[in-house]
Amino acid sequence: MTELRPDESEIYLTLRRTIDAPVETVYAAWTDPEILCRWLAPGDAVVGRAIAEATVGGMFLVEMRGTDGQKWITRGRYREVVPNRRLVHTWRWDGSDVESLVTVEFEPEPGESTRLTLTHSRFADAEGREEHERGWLGCLAKLDALHAG
Repeated sequence: MTELRPDESEIYLTLRRTIDAPVETVYAAWTDPEILCRWLAPGDAVVGRAIAEATVGGMFLVEMRGTDGQKWITRGRYREVVPNRRLVHTWRWDGSDVESLVTVEFEPEPGESTRLTLTHSRFADAEGREEHERGWLGCLAKLDALHAG
């Protein structure tokens, strides 16, 4: 579900999920490149390479490939890292001048589950937000599947 705050001019999206895994496991899915490669590409796309230097100033990079061979790279720098609680990093697609911001929050839930809140902000326009929402929904479905059952 996308939340919009009409009183804010900033274009952003917020998605929430409860993941059936402890906070430490879900946090690792966002900070361990080997695990990122298993889920951080929507639909049939795959991650060919991931870098997650989860320290302030460290690099974030994900290279995605579509089934048609098309390649997309997004990269950024970590601005805030609170282990097992919060990650904030910039997000810029290669070839784009738009630098957006991704914030991921991790909250423990009863039964060894994690409440994940993803906010992606600073989009240039509503179309960019909608494209990213579709992409994030596809990625989060893969993240859910990693921890299902």
